Amino acid sequence: MTLDFTKMHGLGNDFVVIDGVSVCVWLEHDVLNRLADRHRGVGCDQILLIEPAEGEGDFRYRIFNADGAEVEQCGNGARCVARFVRDRGLTDADRISFETLGGMIHTQLMPDGRVAVDMGVPRFEPAEIPFDAPARAERYPLEAGGTEWEIGAVSMGNPHAVLRVDDVAAAPVTELGPVIEHHSRFPRRVNAGFMQVIDRDRILLRVWERGAGETAACGTGACGAVAVGRLWGLLDASVTVALPGGELVIDWAGADNPLWMTGAAETAFYGTLAR
Repeated sequence: MTLDFTKMHGLGNDFVVIDGVSVCVWLEHDVLNRLADRHRGVGCDQILLIEPAEGEGDFRYRIFNADGAEVEQCGNGARCVARFVRDRGLTDADRISFETLGGMIHTQLMPDGRVAVDMGVPRFEPAEIPFDAPARAERYPLEAGGTEWEIGAVSMGNPHAVLRVDDVAAAPVTELGPVIEHHSRFPRRVNAGFMQVIDRDRILLRVWERGAGETAACGTGACGAVAVGRLWGLLDASVTVALPGGELVIDWAGADNPLWMTGAAETAFYGTLAR
């Protein structure tokens, strides 16, 4: 048996995208591992499986990390699946909605080729992240790696811990990232974002993603960082987030308004995996 796939990326955050709409697809754990393996398989940060909608969405899409774990949300992936279903002729719409484990998301294909995604309203209540804290706060102390750090915590459909750093290039992402990811106060693990504020409309960001390690770009991480930066009073309503792989524009008016993310989605190549 064989499995057709499309390799895509959003600012270097790369995905194997699979059409489960035209053909019924079941991804066993060993197949997920082979797809993600950069030496013995295709290689990717995450595998994205698009399926028929089960509710009110146009499609359903499922997200599997490189370690095989299914997760709730992926911002860069959302842009890629929107581009995928349009390019593959699965829809001719410019506005496309997707059901995910993290809730419904809405996408808009832009005339310049970029994709905008309504990422929903950031959630700061500890129980909704989830995060072990006695009450909601703007900042939390977190002991990690023998040091007490100050973090912001937010859910963008998946959990994020955000740290402000003076120099993102020198930030201990690879050392501290996995410690925060597996911290006992985050029962479902967490993505760790290291944010350097350049101005009120620009930040630099590196993200350690749970189950994937540091990636070239993390869409929900960019959203989470801006949400926390706005909560802390550091950022304006429209912010350019510069990640190692490129830039995203995040717009959030605050309060109960949805947060929008806009950026590129690119197809790298097509392939077939022998199963």
